Amino acid sequence: MAQGQNFSNVNFLTVQEVAELMRVSKMTVYRMVHAGELPAVRFGRSYRVPQNAVEAILKSTVADRAESEGNPGSAHTG
Repeated sequence: MAQGQNFSNVNFLTVQEVAELMRVSKMTVYRMVHAGELPAVRFGRSYRVPQNAVEAILKSTVADRAESEGNPGSAHTG
């Protein structure tokens, strides 16, 4: 049992849909799932990924990138 979790409002995406959203290959999505970087549910031989997990990973990637690049206006001094 999934510890009382309610999945009625969860939108699941196929690996192909995730790959298209993230603009990566399906193999990259499978690697992320197997590495534990992206949560997924297995249905038979296929995986489904919660849409909110994909959105969270994309948001964190954008946030990490912005932090590593710093403030765009501060790098140029003149």
